[in-house]
Amino acid sequence: MEPLRGADPVRIAGYRLLRRLGAGGMGVVYLARSTGGSLAALKVIRAAHADDPGFRARFRREVETAGRVSNPWVVPLLEADPDAQSPWLATAFVPGPSLAEAVEECGPLPHDPVRFLGARLAEALDAVHGAGLVHRDVKPGNVLLAVDGPRMIDFGIARTPEDTALTASGMVVGSPGFLSPEQAQGRGREIGPASDVFSLGCLLAFAVTGERPFGRGSAAEVLVRTVHDEPDLDGVPAALLPLLRDCLGKDPGSRPTVAEMRRALGGAEPHGRDREGESGGWLPESLTRLIARRSAAVLALPAVEATEVSGPTAAGARPGDDPVPGVEGPKGSTRRRFLMLGSALGVLAAGGTAAWWTADRPGRASTLGSRTRLPRLIVALHADLSGSHRTVGRAQENGVRLAVEHLNSRADHGFELALQVHDDAGDTTRAARVARQLAADDRVRAVIGPTTDACAKAVLGLYQQALLPMVSVSVGLDDVSTITYRVYAATRPSNGTLADPIIAYLVRTAQARKAVLIDDAAEGGFSWEICRRIGEAMRSGQHTTTRRTVAAKDDAADDFRALAETLTDSGADAVVFAGGYARAAKLARELRSAGYSGTRLATQRALDPRFLTSAGDAGEGWVFSTAFLDPTRVAAARSFVTAYRKRFDGAAPPWYSAEAYDATHFVARAMTTLGASRAERGAIVERLRDTDYRGITKRLHYTASSTPYNVDGLHLFQASGGRFRHLGQYKSATA
Repeated sequence: MEPLRGADPVRIAGYRLLRRLGAGGMGVVYLARSTGGSLAALKVIRAAHADDPGFRARFRREVETAGRVSNPWVVPLLEADPDAQSPWLATAFVPGPSLAEAVEECGPLPHDPVRFLGARLAEALDAVHGAGLVHRDVKPGNVLLAVDGPRMIDFGIARTPEDTALTASGMVVGSPGFLSPEQAQGRGREIGPASDVFSLGCLLAFAVTGERPFGRGSAAEVLVRTVHDEPDLDGVPAALLPLLRDCLGKDPGSRPTVAEMRRALGGAEPHGRDREGESGGWLPESLTRLIARRSAAVLALPAVEATEVSGPTAAGARPGDDPVPGVEGPKGSTRRRFLMLGSALGVLAAGGTAAWWTADRPGRASTLGSRTRLPRLIVALHADLSGSHRTVGRAQENGVRLAVEHLNSRADHGFELALQVHDDAGDTTRAARVARQLAADDRVRAVIGPTTDACAKAVLGLYQQALLPMVSVSVGLDDVSTITYRVYAATRPSNGTLADPIIAYLVRTAQARKAVLIDDAAEGGFSWEICRRIGEAMRSGQHTTTRRTVAAKDDAADDFRALAETLTDSGADAVVFAGGYARAAKLARELRSAGYSGTRLATQRALDPRFLTSAGDAGEGWVFSTAFLDPTRVAAARSFVTAYRKRFDGAAPPWYSAEAYDATHFVARAMTTLGASRAERGAIVERLRDTDYRGITKRLHYTASSTPYNVDGLHLFQASGGRFRHLGQYKSATA
């Protein structure tokens, strides 16, 4: 640690700066103490970089990325302001040295501590990958050593595997010596979890030998050796050698997964701490003494004085200078703050992935100084962010974040909204674990989600027992009574109602006389109900329907071929398929081969970009019924689209993002009418039934019978020109 310099600020937001921990080209890292007395490592970005909009966008992504990963071996994000004049973020302070410092000062680690280190870092990376991310910079400098285990830091270049922001061809990002061959060659789109495994192998080899497996020298020399040479593993204990050789394989597919690494290193139990780790005896005595000395030095630092934050903004500040970012921003500025609230260990022990976020704004009460602090009401997003429905889950996350930001910029309600984000990965067991965690946290007032029907069924009873409102965005359960489950508020039409736009299209647009309804057994009751509703609605002298069932087997190519030939020969002028995208694409190809030219319809379960890829030209003209719209084609959503593009680096809002935005406003409307002091769980459940909210996607309110919501959110899309074109909103005959 170094003393503060003359130009260093005294405070940033609610933090008193105590010492410098380090500095680099991007900024300065300070040791800071919050008003509550806890210590933090606070990174401030230099003004030269802060003026670059692209840099700010990357920094904001770093904040959001860090907040998505929760694990005992990952340093948690505490708070950040990416929109301050000089952006900053604060993480929990770990008084121990980095692995790089430890090896330099005390020499290589013995075999047993390295196994412990590897198992815990593999668990940390498992959490990173479970959040849909790749760290990309696993190196000794990004691992801190504490008495109970290591801590991984720095998510500055972490990204989802499909993110193109750092995957341009030929771009090398990371630290030579600890990069994978795919990183060293700039093969961006190939950089996945296996890349982190390679880097972890390099790190463990360094920890146990004190030497980098691909040597030292210029960056170019090290990169060439990484790609073409075998690693130098002399000095690696025999028990570790096979695992590290596998980790350092040139082919990403040949490397073990992080879960396999944990098992090989003896760390198979999640979040487990063996007897060494529990007692703090996992490190050599020399390193334990080093941590003790650093901890003692920190304890000797002065406490935070009880002074007003509105005092001096920075040592050496000149008259007329802008105040220190985060203390008082320029007039008219908007500040966003990302917060990790409550006990980090409490969140982690429950096994859920949680990120907290709120937005402060000018003219509203703040947590700083002597100004009045508004009550904070917490809502949670429960979503699939890393499983098979992650595209929908992440769209909803972005929509909710944007809504929270918008709501917190207004002055018409007397509270701040805070957001937790929990990932169930589309797994029902994990969803139940998340639900139990949220139910037990009485600060959480409402839940938005889950993403899938299966996860919703798995958690509905838990939320009902806790009287915790469950406001779903993409769930379409048909068989749930909102009288029995009063906490359930579905903001989209049920699955069965997806038949209604199809019926209208068949009768009004296609004027079909003879339709064939294909029940895909692979979709279970959903497909059966769609076909049943269409068949009953079209039972008249003018229309006839025939029902066919396709077996739920993996290889149904012959079934689809025979079915397509039968349809063509029968003279049917319309076909409705109620299955998923993969089997819909098979049917599309077979119908084209059979020469079928009639109307072809399906539901949103087949509305997937992979349908277009698999079906090719045979998918042209297919029409799909959905419970979401394309906000870029709706005039009422114009301001939302503009705000979304600005907030998320120019990206167009995906399906279900606007619906999630509306759902958040719907919940906030109920909270506002109750008032912060009365906005408890049970009261919100009842107030939602009296809330009538007209959003950008639909009107949300209960019907007079107090059973289902009356929602008008059904739409039609058509495959055209290699994309899905929004045809418009479905209007019932009585509308």
